[in-house]
Amino acid sequence: MSTEQTLSAKQQAIAPIAAFTAVGNMPKLHTALNKGLDAGLTISDAKEILVQLYAYTGFPRSLNALGELMKVVQERQQRGIHDAPGRDPGPIPSGEELLAVGTANQTKLSGAPVKGPLFDFAPAIDQYLKTHLFGDIFARDNLDWQIRELATVGALAAMPDVESQLQSHIRISMNVGLSAAQLRQLAQGLAQQGEADAAARTQAALDKQLPEGAKR
Repeated sequence: MSTEQTLSAKQQAIAPIAAFTAVGNMPKLHTALNKGLDAGLTISDAKEILVQLYAYTGFPRSLNALGELMKVVQERQQRGIHDAPGRDPGPIPSGEELLAVGTANQTKLSGAPVKGPLFDFAPAIDQYLKTHLFGDIFARDNLDWQIRELATVGALAAMPDVESQLQSHIRISMNVGLSAAQLRQLAQGLAQQGEADAAARTQAALDKQLPEGAKR
């Protein structure tokens, strides 16, 4: 886990990519993907971020963003830029082992077992979260959890009316070692990209996770 108080250039590039994917802004995503590759994201990193985002933004946004990434990579190759391909994820378990891994990942990320009346009311969504989101996706080892959370926060911040989930992922971000200063930097980066509402949502969610004296 990182103890740095600032995000690296590579880390700073992630939230704008996620935010523009979430709102479907292809011209700004095009620019953000170029900046991310320039900052050191591999092609595999960028693909994995956009694949993961389908779980938060839906297949249409994810597929459109992956199509935009294809264009960006092709354009860069035509300009003589050969980005590092990165690596594919290792094998992940299946069946009952996948459920166990996903449950363990969810517990570790959240800091405690996740349960409640909503999951009793709709147990299928609990199963999907454990086996698919925290199993199939978060068990893929070609991105670390900090990168996955930066992407998740960026996407959720860009979407209105998901503040509860944004707060949860701000908390998870801190559980995996991102500092309050780094998350403030994420918010500032979104504001600089013209996403003032996303920046405000991020800061508000962060404030709810901090003691009174540590806010802002």
